[in-house]
Amino acid sequence: MKLDPDALTAARDRTLPDVLPALGEPLHVLFCGINPGLYSAATGWHFARPGNRFWPALHLSGFTDRQLRPAEQAELTRYGLGITNIAPRATAQAAELTAAELRDGAVRLRALAEARRPRFIAVLGVTAYRTAFARPKAVVGPQDEPLGPARLWILPNPSGLNAHWLPPALASAFAELREAAKDGPAQ
Repeated sequence: MKLDPDALTAARDRTLPDVLPALGEPLHVLFCGINPGLYSAATGWHFARPGNRFWPALHLSGFTDRQLRPAEQAELTRYGLGITNIAPRATAQAAELTAAELRDGAVRLRALAEARRPRFIAVLGVTAYRTAFARPKAVVGPQDEPLGPARLWILPNPSGLNAHWLPPALASAFAELREAAKDGPAQ
């Protein structure tokens, strides 16, 4: 789907609702993006921009039995998966977010973890995580500190702009989390 420039401009500062299983249903992994891009805000679907590698990585790592399209994001809940963002407002680039917005997002994410009790929270973007949680030396992978009741894991940002992580390496990073998530209780 190609969006015209006016639709993208109109999407600035919009928010997207979280994708979460119904209350009482299992939430194994809550994926947490940095913030919605304009394309996602215009469509209403997380990780919707063509070239974003979230959906392929999710499938190639074994989280889903087929590659879902962004428009099928609600299907994630049947796998016990969900999506949220650190910062809720849509921007053209994550660099437009302030450090205060990221820190506020960390507080919101902690509250969401307490309320919904996922086994794992996977933050998609180490740089945003470092700022949001004041952990300047954090690296991709499992973190020693939990986030509320959830085990915390940092994954690479799946944006097509993140050239440091090629698709096979991105899928491998997702697969490490999937293996940990299937091995029983998080803590």
